[in-house]
Amino acid sequence: MIQIITGYGRLMLTAMGQTLLLALCGLFFACILGLIFGIMSVVRNTACNVIATIFVDVIRGVPMIVLAYFIFFGIPFFWNNILGIGGLTLSALTAGTICLALNCGAYMAEIIRAGIQSVDKGQMEAARSLGLSYATSMRRVVLPQAIKTMIPSIINQFIITLKDTSILSVIGFPELVNTTKNVVAVTFKSFQAWIVAGAMYLIVITLLSRLAKNFERRLNRGRE
Repeated sequence: MIQIITGYGRLMLTAMGQTLLLALCGLFFACILGLIFGIMSVVRNTACNVIATIFVDVIRGVPMIVLAYFIFFGIPFFWNNILGIGGLTLSALTAGTICLALNCGAYMAEIIRAGIQSVDKGQMEAARSLGLSYATSMRRVVLPQAIKTMIPSIINQFIITLKDTSILSVIGFPELVNTTKNVVAVTFKSFQAWIVAGAMYLIVITLLSRLAKNFERRLNRGRE
């Protein structure tokens, strides 16, 4: 194990950095998608509700590995061969970010929907009675209150997204699992290499879990 750490520790730390980068990029765009579809699911518009429901149900119903293959291989094939436009290639980082953003975005939409619905309806009614538009009331009154309840769930979703990055080793992204496979192929020390990789995941995820618990405690104190 010491040989793995001394010989490939820096390489695996770099891969852990790539893993965090991919998870952060995916979560950033997932928050945007989640906000859009989360709000669409609570507005009083049937078409918006149906679109949001379809998005959430379809993305959550497709295994992430299938989604990754479809984005990385399927979309360029469709664009270049079926449409005949040509010239489209997706890097592993781009495809991985899109995959994570879509997958995480569907769950973020549900988190945001639940957060908005947790705010008392009287808050929106009071804002509208003061002459604010629906969009302004949502942005300035409802969402700031909803975010407080959503933060622990968003951090937990980031933890899940971080672990989901391991699936993207199938499209060749140099995250920790893919790099560990390469280390094993070179050293033939599977047990030791995977212990090191598991320990790295455990440290990062434990820190994030503690962060989520601290936010939750502060939130609960603020409510008391």
